[in-house]
Amino acid sequence: MEEKFKARLVHAQKNEITEHFVYAHLAPKIKNAHNRMVLERMAKDELRHYQILKSFTKQEVTPVWWKVNWYALLARTVGLAFVLRLMEKGERLTSAVYLRLSTSLPEAKQLMEDEKFHEQKVLDLLKEEKLEYAGSVVLGLNDALVELSGALAGLTLALQNTTSIAVIGLITGVVAALSMASSGYLSSKEDAKLRTGKNPFKSAVYTGIAYIITVLILVTPYFLFSNVFLALGVMLVLSILIILSYTFYISVAKNLSLKQRFLEMAAISLVVALIGFLVGWALSSAFSINA
Repeated sequence: MEEKFKARLVHAQKNEITEHFVYAHLAPKIKNAHNRMVLERMAKDELRHYQILKSFTKQEVTPVWWKVNWYALLARTVGLAFVLRLMEKGERLTSAVYLRLSTSLPEAKQLMEDEKFHEQKVLDLLKEEKLEYAGSVVLGLNDALVELSGALAGLTLALQNTTSIAVIGLITGVVAALSMASSGYLSSKEDAKLRTGKNPFKSAVYTGIAYIITVLILVTPYFLFSNVFLALGVMLVLSILIILSYTFYISVAKNLSLKQRFLEMAAISLVVALIGFLVGWALSSAFSINA
């Protein structure tokens, strides 16, 4: 066996045992019986994959413990579905190794079938609150980004005082967050009457929290910098980073296209910010506002 290919096999073997320990570590902590069963199944599969590769490499390898701890932390913070999707995307890199190995080791075909099953079937069965309420979070993020980025851009030229802009933006944002959460509650309540769906209160909480967090991030540059245009530039950069972060999360967790969702959200936010900037300039000129 050529050394380069053997090294790739050992790397794949290390990945399998690492993922076994990730799944085995997470499974007992999952309250949802369905999700726990999925993880237990995947842990057994990964251990079996490790044993198959070990019979070929004749080497014993240890898991990458920092990865085990990192994925465990991610699962607690951003959700189980996101972590599993992220791990399965990494496993695609070993598919070429398994394909080559299948010519000399029949068991390798089962490895490929298992990975395909994990990707196409098992992960699609995952039921998780964080994903069920993703729509509520998107609603809060979208509205906060579009409304507040536009408002802050307009206030930047109209007032030209960072402290005043920050305070007005914060007040506007908090009130808008409460309004959006209330609307989300009423909307979800109506949906619940038609079908068994999301909890209206939880939906409102997710929407409101997403909105307020976004507001706090966007107004922060105006508290930190005295130059209004520097604060505006940083605010717009933060808007793009928020959009990129959340679209990456959704694209991984729900197996969707990152590029299309990111460009769509970014374009809407920037266009509204530009319109707000022009409105602020027009009003400042028309009324000779000088704060």
